[in-house]
Amino acid sequence: MTGSPDAIDSAIGLSPTDSLHALRALRPEFVSGSEDCRAAVLTPAADLGLSPALRMAVARRVAATAEMPRLLAGYPAPADPALAALAEGETPEDPALAALARHADMIARTPRAASAAHLAALQEAGYTVPQIIALSELLAYVCYQIRVVAGLSLLKGDAA
Repeated sequence: MTGSPDAIDSAIGLSPTDSLHALRALRPEFVSGSEDCRAAVLTPAADLGLSPALRMAVARRVAATAEMPRLLAGYPAPADPALAALAEGETPEDPALAALARHADMIARTPRAASAAHLAALQEAGYTVPQIIALSELLAYVCYQIRVVAGLSLLKGDAA
């Protein structure tokens, strides 16, 4: 693990001199794996028609549910007005984006409610199976990051 903070360290407010940073460094494969996963879901080599701006908007929308300002800062709002609205929790006018927003909100708030019908709704909105898989990976990563940041923040003794 390098001395520079990764996305999780940044979301917690850790510096390379913090003991919790040193604790994370004991498992560098987890740190690098998290960073590799972040890159893979936000800026993959093959975006499958899901732009980095769209991916960032979805990630920001989900991260906002955690009410952790430093975590949210890791997901800047896109410049595109429709994607910025999606990122800020608004209901998009575009039907495909609206379906995606509903799905992302459900996964962020009540993931156990997810069913095949929710995936079918994304297909009906025009998303392909590979796109739905990519979006599911993105949602899973952000939800994972929220939980890791919350847990490490408790160890640090503060809220993220």
